[in-house]
This record gives sequence, structure tokens and C-alpha cells, in this order.
Amino acid sequence: MNKAFVKESEDGDDDEETLSPASRLPPGSKNYMTPRGYQSLRDELDQLLRVERPKIVETVAWAAGNGDRSENGDYIYGKKRLREIDRRLRFLGKRIDNAEVVDPRARQGGDQVFFGATVTIRAADGDAAEQTWQIVGIDEADVSAGKISWISPLARALLKAREGDTVRFMSPAGAREVEIVTVRYE
Repeated sequence: MNKAFVKESEDGDDDEETLSPASRLPPGSKNYMTPRGYQSLRDELDQLLRVERPKIVETVAWAAGNGDRSENGDYIYGKKRLREIDRRLRFLGKRIDNAEVVDPRARQGGDQVFFGATVTIRAADGDAAEQTWQIVGIDEADVSAGKISWISPLARALLKAREGDTVRFMSPAGAREVEIVTVRYE
């Protein structure tokens, strides 16, 4: 198909728009992340830039030398994969450039919840078991690993509260109250 009939974004401004709402930064806010999260993004950027992209460029160059490109699967897939890699590189570059790295270990000894805190909570009515969550950046959030984004409803309710406080927040199941059992910085 002629390129004149294919719509592709040239500037990559749609990178943030394709994210789920939970993965978008609030307008005008900093991209807070832990040193571990920052290093993870840097490692992914390095892997794409130094390993994966050169491999695909080599494959595309080889495929282009084989003649007819319109029916060449290696060439077509390679070009598509290059666009995906380049889009991800732009996204990672923007996230890293806007990163505000906050080391939770620098806050040792406090009982107040700030970014990076590992907080143990339990339902205010005492029925549920205790849960432990670490408040991390949006690119680091992983509920199965006990890490929630600082922009999540629970994290926003916990921020600036202290051990022993009861906070109220809106969960998908409705309004909930939880008591802060412990706050630590690791």
C-alpha cells in the first residue's frame, strides 16, 4: 500500500494518550519514582537502544536487499517493529527526563506516610487481614507485588497520614475506611 494512504503519527505525541488512565501522570505533576523504578526504565531504554533496535535494523536492511518489499514479511514486520521500538524509546525518554527520583531510605524513622513508604493497613472495622503496600511511581506499580501508584485512591488517602490514623477512600467496591498499622521506609 502506498504510504500516502497510511496514517502514522510522526511526532509520537500520542504516546501518553494510548495509556490507560491509571498509567497517565496528572497534568502538571512530576513523575515521582524510586531509584529501583528509575533504573528499571533506564535498563529497558538501554536494552531497546543497544540490543533490540540494531538487530531489527539489520534484519530490515537484509530484507530490503532481497528485492520486492511489498510482499516481504521480514521487511514489513521489521519496519512495524521499528516503529513500535521508536515509540517506546520516545515514551521512556520522556518519562526518564521528567523523573523525580525519591529514595525512600532517606526518610528513615518517620511515622508519617510519604512517597516510597511501605504501609501496613487493616480495615477500620477489624474484619479483614492486614495488607502491606509500598507507594511507588506509576511506572513501577504492581499490585501482585504489593506496590501501588502514588496517584491511586488508596495511596492518595494514605499520604501525609500517620501510624494509628484512620483514612477513608473510594475503592471500586465503594467507600472504605482503613487504619494505618505501621509505616516504614525501605
